[in-house]
Amino acid sequence: MKKNRLGKSSIVVSDICMGTMTFGNQADEKTSFRIMDMAYEAGVDFYDTAEMYPVPPDKKYVGATEEIVGRWMKTKDRNSIILASKVAGPSHVWMEAPLRGGKTGLDRHHIMRAVESSLRRLDTDYIDLYQTHWPDWDFPYEETMMALDDLVRSGKVRIFGCSNESAWGLTKSLWASDQLGLARHDTIQNNFSLNNRRFEDELAQACRQESVSLLPYSPLGGGVLSGKYNDGAFPEGARFSKYQHAPKRQQAMLHRFVNEKTLESTRRYQEIAAGLDMSVVTMAIAWSKQHDFVASTIVGATTVEQVPELLAAADVKLTPDTLSQINAVSRELLYPMG
Repeated sequence: MKKNRLGKSSIVVSDICMGTMTFGNQADEKTSFRIMDMAYEAGVDFYDTAEMYPVPPDKKYVGATEEIVGRWMKTKDRNSIILASKVAGPSHVWMEAPLRGGKTGLDRHHIMRAVESSLRRLDTDYIDLYQTHWPDWDFPYEETMMALDDLVRSGKVRIFGCSNESAWGLTKSLWASDQLGLARHDTIQNNFSLNNRRFEDELAQACRQESVSLLPYSPLGGGVLSGKYNDGAFPEGARFSKYQHAPKRQQAMLHRFVNEKTLESTRRYQEIAAGLDMSVVTMAIAWSKQHDFVASTIVGATTVEQVPELLAAADVKLTPDTLSQINAVSRELLYPMG
């Protein structure tokens, strides 16, 4: 499996990362172990989790994912695994992190408490990549970066990054680190897929110029690109099936991911993949991996049956002709996720 460097750091990872956000609710521990074992056996050495997982956030099982990942790591050589986790960041109007009474800012107090709790649940003495899960644009980036820098100096964290961040937020944090002589973000984890190419507008250039690596999450557009929602279907147990009767914010997310344009673009991408005798799932992940600013694409599964299609992308490089066909769909159906 191809390996790439995370930012300017010494850490090199497989270009497929196994995400874990469903472990502990949609996938039980036995299934979660098997999914991670399959990835490990295929050469995946990079695993991403978060203090707030599994999703959707719920007091009943918050932190369960890290505990599962921690127990699984005991079956492997810890040195062979690159482990990523996240501090929640501020709660938003649509989501309250069920941690620390919902008061999950990005000040030193919360970052230190979060990392200690994650280390305990993961049953390890260090985290390779520690990320801010949600930004706090109203809070001084300087304090956040100083706290993260302290974690690196203490040895509890090797490198750090951000997630769900804007071009302004990324460059502001890098500027703060440069001004104060602190360690910098080496990675950014944002939504990026065939159905959501907005990262290419501004953030991609910021990443190139500042040597920050993108770790794309949701490369299947929330599962939409798998075709499971085609023709208006809402399969039982699927994420957006559950969101149909959820609070307004989740319903807004449903309509952002599943709408007329995303379903039409998915249909066209399926046609391209069929012409390659390839699953559209595999094609979508292969497309993500081929960007110069991407270090590792985060995939996820709730069943072992889903894993082979995901891992098949490791050996795929799309041709210029295929990329041109994909770009033609993107130009005609611009920003299907809005």
